[in-house]
Amino acid sequence: MAEAIAVPQTSAQGTVTPEGTLSVREPGSGKLLGEVRVSSPADVRHTVQQARAAQSEWARKPFAARRAVLLRFKELLLERAGEFCDHLTRENGKTRNESLFMEVLPVADAVHWYATHAEKALADERIPLHLFPHKKSYLRFYPRGVIGIISPWNYPFSIPTGDAAAALMAGNAVVVKPSEFTPIILEKTRALFEEAGLPRGLFGVVQGKGDVGAELIRSGVNMIVFTGSVATGRRVNVAAAEQMIHCVLELGGKDPAIVLPDADLDAAAKKISWGAFANSGQTCASVERVYVHESVVKPFTEKVVALARKLRQGEPNQYDVDVGAMTTQMQVDIVRRHLEDARQRGAKILTGGEIQLTPDGARFVQPTVLTDTTPEMAIVREETFGPMLPIMTYRTEEEAVRLANDSTYGLSAYVFTRDRSKAERIANQLAAGTVMHNDTLYTHAAPETPWGGVKSSGLGRVHGKHGLHDFCEVRHVNLERLSFPAFWYYPYSKRAWSIGLRVYRTVLGRGITGRLKALFGKQ
Repeated sequence: MAEAIAVPQTSAQGTVTPEGTLSVREPGSGKLLGEVRVSSPADVRHTVQQARAAQSEWARKPFAARRAVLLRFKELLLERAGEFCDHLTRENGKTRNESLFMEVLPVADAVHWYATHAEKALADERIPLHLFPHKKSYLRFYPRGVIGIISPWNYPFSIPTGDAAAALMAGNAVVVKPSEFTPIILEKTRALFEEAGLPRGLFGVVQGKGDVGAELIRSGVNMIVFTGSVATGRRVNVAAAEQMIHCVLELGGKDPAIVLPDADLDAAAKKISWGAFANSGQTCASVERVYVHESVVKPFTEKVVALARKLRQGEPNQYDVDVGAMTTQMQVDIVRRHLEDARQRGAKILTGGEIQLTPDGARFVQPTVLTDTTPEMAIVREETFGPMLPIMTYRTEEEAVRLANDSTYGLSAYVFTRDRSKAERIANQLAAGTVMHNDTLYTHAAPETPWGGVKSSGLGRVHGKHGLHDFCEVRHVNLERLSFPAFWYYPYSKRAWSIGLRVYRTVLGRGITGRLKALFGKQ
């Protein structure tokens, strides 16, 4: 079992030391937070074997027994919300408010929802057979077994824990491979689940870099849930296919917001700014492109710039800090490349644009608003994953939809207008897994709603009843109510052929006249 340990020596974030550990440094201060031991291939296989042994008994427990454990976990989490928020802020770099509202509270709510709704969502589903009413058919949802979860560093608690809660309520075991940049929080999560009464081994954690994730896929798990980049997601998908196991991928986005002329500009500016800069822009569903009608672009931009300039940035473990630190140096380098490309191609930076790297390893990128950005710029085309907000204009509704859909991604999209019918019309033209009206981001925290994307933003869905169904094998049962003589069995004959044709023409014929003709006419 991987274990979080405190050590006196220092090492670079995300690198494996000669002692076989991963060091974790606070993005907001550069201080050493701790280390975790890297799992060997044998450790991974052993963890999966332990999970499988525990799952066999867990799957036989009634929903009420599973529910009791998850509700106890929720209660313990709410009691220790301050402790978990403090650790998340130190390990990930998001502010204390974001740790609470974007990680801890959404997990408590998701666990509660799965605990109280999974039984109904996974109840047998009756299938009436229109041609064979003398038969009874239904679907039954069986747990897949052991679910492997490979989770990211941007939401290191809420993403894997929400998926784990759904998988556990469906009767599965889980083995999580957290990001090498934020590994400690999952050790705390595993311990809290076991304190809540979860059987030991049912929630496993393996630690390391990409090679450990690859080993998890090969270890005999029955399904993989991966959240991360498109490039890595493609490799995960191929590896899962080689093992013939189900795979769900959530691969990020380049999410657009459309601001119509009649939008409430104060509300739109506030919500789009939050959607762009929350968690330092390190959110898969961040607003990364804004298309504003040319008639209102000037006042809208002024409002966004004013809001961005007022945001307070600094060491995130303070209640009055709005924008925290960047979690990884790798992501800072991507933001720097996108900014430089935009500058060279003529974009104007209205506010922000500064990157601060302190000698002790802290990383901050100022909330940045850009105009005069064009489609060929990396900051418009590629996922930035940083606090960058390029603002562009459009003239017609058709143009806005075309620009918003002009992306290889399709995770979320946002429409701002006072006219709900207009919002719905546009929403149903946007190629995105989720479209929101007059708001941003929050539906990831709504456990009822399925989460996932189209195009390069992923495959499959998590959350809601669709996510619960994905954690199960669906099996069809067909029962006989009455014995009914059929005309398609042996021995074949011309008479059987004629009866069959007459029956189907009668049942499927066009209109009452056509059906009567088929029933009583000559064949």
